[in-house]
Amino acid sequence: MKRIFLIVLDSCGVGAAPDAADFGDAGTNTLRSCAQTGQLLIPNLIAAGIGNMDGVDYLPSVPAPRGAVARLREASCGKDTTIGHWEIAGVVSPTSLPTYPQGFPQEVLDAFEAATGRGVLCNLPYSGTDVIRDYGKEHLETGKWIVYTSADSVFQVAAHEEKVPLEELYEACRKARSILRGKHGVGRVIARPFVGDPETGFKRTSNRHDFSLEPPGRTMLDALKEAGQACIAVGKIQDIFAGRGTTEYIYNKSNADGMAHALHYARQDFRGLCFVNLVDFDMVYGHRRDPLGYARALSELDTWLGDFLKEMGPEDLLMITADHGCDPCYTATTDHTREYVPLVVLGQQVKPVNLGTRNSFADIAATVTELLGVSFETPGISFAQQILR
Repeated sequence: MKRIFLIVLDSCGVGAAPDAADFGDAGTNTLRSCAQTGQLLIPNLIAAGIGNMDGVDYLPSVPAPRGAVARLREASCGKDTTIGHWEIAGVVSPTSLPTYPQGFPQEVLDAFEAATGRGVLCNLPYSGTDVIRDYGKEHLETGKWIVYTSADSVFQVAAHEEKVPLEELYEACRKARSILRGKHGVGRVIARPFVGDPETGFKRTSNRHDFSLEPPGRTMLDALKEAGQACIAVGKIQDIFAGRGTTEYIYNKSNADGMAHALHYARQDFRGLCFVNLVDFDMVYGHRRDPLGYARALSELDTWLGDFLKEMGPEDLLMITADHGCDPCYTATTDHTREYVPLVVLGQQVKPVNLGTRNSFADIAATVTELLGVSFETPGISFAQQILR
């Protein structure tokens, strides 16, 4: 293969993992919840064989699918974006990243306040839209950071763009990243800028920025870059891997923006990987428990897929997967859900085969590197020879 496009539908799980109950997520199924809305129109993915996948009995199967499919179980201990993407890239994490259901300890807050010169509000697990609603006015009055977390391993810092310049917010998050190491090494520090006022309401902007831990081991991105191949990061991929292993990157303002970027790169000449994250599925629909919006967003992705496939050449391959679940109909929490993820593989050289249920997301990294002819050690098992004609 010359080019591989790897697209992560952020949070599009396909059913509770065997250990979902250990994470409080028994019975969850993100894609099924979307299908039950009656608004999930995905003819291209159906034709590719997504309904032929193990456990996906809520979508129609087809007798002659266009692609190879599999259901992937996460081997890592977690259900967050960082660990999910690290595993996709070949690194399995046996222990989870730290979380803070009671808020961050005072030693962390003291260090953050001393480093940034501003105080802190909130310091609790919170919905991102609710926290600016509840603390936005006080933030404008005091200039203090709104610091909050979630069930994930994140330290989130919200600030009004007219009260705190974006670069000051980003610099504060860089300082937080340097503080949050070792036992407090959260997966991501996230800058969450917002606008608006107390009367008309506050709204988060697209100027979010993530500051991640570096992966604890060598990833397929490192291997590809070291081999002199392209590793193009679209969306928050650059941030998830702390800038390591990428040769070019561009951020997204929305799913539509990310799909446009992927189409742009499909029309360019390069050798290697284009790694895309589409975060709206998770951020806009999953966490906000909006199954109808999620279903419509998947339908928009499917329409785009028809155009994208026309741009693929004989030496191109497309993989579509996810990094965890975020069931929009699960009301126990608004957080991620521990689920299997889908894998759909398309390309002129791909034969229609059901790869069954596989034991690690890292099988993707093993396959990508084999197909691109790059040596890479990973716990994942390649399925390259099973999918090629």
